[in-house]
Amino acid sequence: MKIWTSVKAFLNDESGLTVVEYVVGAGLMVIVFSGVFVAFSDSLTSELSSIFEG
Repeated sequence: MKIWTSVKAFLNDESGLTVVEYVVGAGLMVIVFSGVFVAFSDSLTSELSSIFEG
């Protein structure tokens, strides 16, 4: 029965949960920013080229 006690203790331990939440949140932000850049790539390219050309 010591195995079941160890399994229950492992499942109730939430110390690593915050790290997982931050990683998932960062991944979602990368997906959103990638979508924004893909959606507005043409206008961003034209605006940046007009800024750097003069």
